[in-house]
Amino acid sequence: MPNHLISYFINRAVQPALAAIHLVVAKFGTSSALERSGKQGRGNIHNALKVLDLIPTKQHYGEDEVPSHHRLINNCMSDILGVRSKWNVVHKRKEDFVNSSSNQSRPKGSNVVSSSVSVCPSMTRPTKDMLMQIVELHRRGGISSDASILASALSACSDRKTLTGGAQLQALLVKVGYDSSVLVGSSLVSFYSRCGQLENAHRVFQGMAAKNTVSWTALISGYAQDNQVEPCLHLFALMRQSVCKPNDVTFVTIFRVCTNHAFLGLGKSVQGLQMKMGFDSYVHVSNALISMYAKCGSIVEARAIFESIACKDVVSWNSMIFGYSQHGLAEHCLDLLKEMEGHIMLDAISFLGVLSSCRHACLVTEGRRCFRAMIEHGIKPELDHYSCMVDLLGRSGLLDEAWDLIQTMSMPPNGVIWGSLLASCRLHGSVLIGIQAAEHRLKLEPGCAATHVQLANLYASIGCWSDVARVRKVMKERGLKTNIGCSWIEVGNKVYTFTAENRSKSQVNDVLAILDCLQSHMDHKYDTLIDGLDWDDPEHIMLSLNTI
Repeated sequence: MPNHLISYFINRAVQPALAAIHLVVAKFGTSSALERSGKQGRGNIHNALKVLDLIPTKQHYGEDEVPSHHRLINNCMSDILGVRSKWNVVHKRKEDFVNSSSNQSRPKGSNVVSSSVSVCPSMTRPTKDMLMQIVELHRRGGISSDASILASALSACSDRKTLTGGAQLQALLVKVGYDSSVLVGSSLVSFYSRCGQLENAHRVFQGMAAKNTVSWTALISGYAQDNQVEPCLHLFALMRQSVCKPNDVTFVTIFRVCTNHAFLGLGKSVQGLQMKMGFDSYVHVSNALISMYAKCGSIVEARAIFESIACKDVVSWNSMIFGYSQHGLAEHCLDLLKEMEGHIMLDAISFLGVLSSCRHACLVTEGRRCFRAMIEHGIKPELDHYSCMVDLLGRSGLLDEAWDLIQTMSMPPNGVIWGSLLASCRLHGSVLIGIQAAEHRLKLEPGCAATHVQLANLYASIGCWSDVARVRKVMKERGLKTNIGCSWIEVGNKVYTFTAENRSKSQVNDVLAILDCLQSHMDHKYDTLIDGLDWDDPEHIMLSLNTI
């Protein structure tokens, strides 16, 4: 850039340097932006820092010419790093800062970023964290940072699960007096929740003098992610009693909890609330509802939600495809895939849902066609796609073709693929291929007790008793035991769980008694039907059988 242009920009009244740092942090505060800038090479970031060194300090200028300053930073970053900023991101960051820190008194004479460099030395290495390089530039400029910058740094730690760096930032926030900010508190709750430190997240949440929707939702999401259902739902009930209202992210989180634990009744109640609050027009909320209804067995309701979405995205289509797949409706999946091609670009998830439905329905021809179509669309098959194809071919008895497909894979097969082939070999009695599949899987998953049992049974079927003894000895030495099967069902508003070979619960005995009655009833009806058939009249036999 020519020197006279630099002097022009410096001598003009521009937005203070603090707003510039807001813009840069907004650029680099997410993992995706960091990845994009990282691909441009390490040298470019230093050029960007040199440009930012030209920005004047806050006390020199007023607030009159925000666009000029933003255009300078935006153009420099676009040219040097190939990263374009969005004005709405800048304005959102500024609005959040105003809302969170308007009533906070700023510590005088303290250089926050300078302190953070000394407290967090591990986060200032140029090769590790570009975000902290921007903060380092801020330190060199002699300007104190604010709550929004450090909250963005916490967000970056959350994305990378950098627990140590985030904890050090929290210590810094307490030291400089920003820990009482709602923005910072919400960022801390989100950070600890995403890092799995729920006790710390809850402690920070309880210590917040004022809470907002973000802080409530962050803690609820943390418990949901950790599969702690009761605290999650309890917090949601407390949130409903507070002045804070749930937002779209809150509802999506609750719907996912209902999906994972088959709480269909609760999901319907929450759906009524979100419709009342006007979130039914949010596509991602509707997508969560599609998954909830489909996985809870209400495929008709899932389709109704799908049809009600005005502007469907790829997640909407994929959710419906997987819903049909889980219900064994392979033809519906194939039809929906064809319909999808005319509306939106297909992705790897779309083909995975269709391949999964084809394998359960043993539609070999359609599965092969779908696999080829995926490659023709320029989508590289992943392990899950290969797993579906191997399982499809194996279930259909095409074990040699399944073996050949594994040998031609562009990546090493995982334990799931070898397990699918092993199950198919047991089904069709292919002992030799089954033994190879089991041996390969045990190399990848030596602690899988079920595979050891299957391998021992395969050796026993061909009389290799020394190998049977070897496998059994390995299991004994490693203390391997097979996992007990578990299932559950929702009756009314309560979920009942059952485990194999466990009859300690009275409900299990009641279920078994009813099954015995049904079997006796069916045997009696069958015997009566057989005795009453006229074996000399084929038409009468077919008519009687059709009435069963």
